Amino acid sequence: MKAQLITDAEFDSKVLSGNVPAVVDFFADWCGPCKRMSPIVEELAAEFEGKANIFKMNVDDNPDTPAKFAISSIPAILFFKDGKEAGRFIGVNKKETFKQLLEKLIA
Repeated sequence: MKAQLITDAEFDSKVLSGNVPAVVDFFADWCGPCKRMSPIVEELAAEFEGKANIFKMNVDDNPDTPAKFAISSIPAILFFKDGKEAGRFIGVNKKETFKQLLEKLIA
């Protein structure tokens, strides 16, 4: 499964109201570090299919949600559980770092 592209309008229903933990990768097409993170996000989407929802949001096309969560640098990857932010990473990180937090949220 691939990470699903979402919009400001879909954020609350898909991320905050979901019954499993969610991860949102806030990115932009022009962002080099975002491009380096993209394969990791896709790998997580495949590995955690059915256990967590993995989303991507283009900050240029959807300014409201990034503003709501005070995102000033990208890539920003936010983790949500039970409708609340449960963690965030800014910049390029190793896949293991994301996996460890995601596994904690699922447990």
